[in-house]
Amino acid sequence: MSRRNARELVLKSLFQMDFSSDTDALTAFGAAKESAVSEEKDSYALTILWGIINQRLAIDKKIKTYTIDWKLERMPAVDRNILRIAVFEMFFATDKLVSSVAINEAVELAKLYGTDDSARFVNGVLGKMVRTDDES
Repeated sequence: MSRRNARELVLKSLFQMDFSSDTDALTAFGAAKESAVSEEKDSYALTILWGIINQRLAIDKKIKTYTIDWKLERMPAVDRNILRIAVFEMFFATDKLVSSVAINEAVELAKLYGTDDSARFVNGVLGKMVRTDDES
C-alpha cells in the first residue's frame, strides 16, 4: 500500500480525534482503518500519527506562525490536520520528507477531502513555511 493511503488513514484518524474527545489515538486509528490494510501501511501511518500526537504543540506552533489571521481551532478540521501531517513529515519526522513532495501530497489530500479553497490554502501556508525556513 502507498504512503498516500497511509496519510489518508492518518487524516481520518486525526479528524475523528478532533470531534471525539473520549476517543484515544488507537481507537481513532482503528475506526478509520479500512478492511484490507498492509502492515507496511499501518507502520508508516502509526509513525505519522504518533509523531503528530507527540509533537502536536510544536507542530501547531509552527502552523500558527504562518497562518496569520487564522486561529488554528477555527480552521477547517481537514485543512488543519493536513497541515499537521505535512509539517510533521517535513520538519519533525526522523526521515524527513522533501518539502516539494510533502506539499504536493498535502495539496492532493486537500483536493480530495477539503473545500474548494483548501488546496490553495494548504499550498500557500506550506510554501510560505518552506520559503521562510530556507531563508533562515
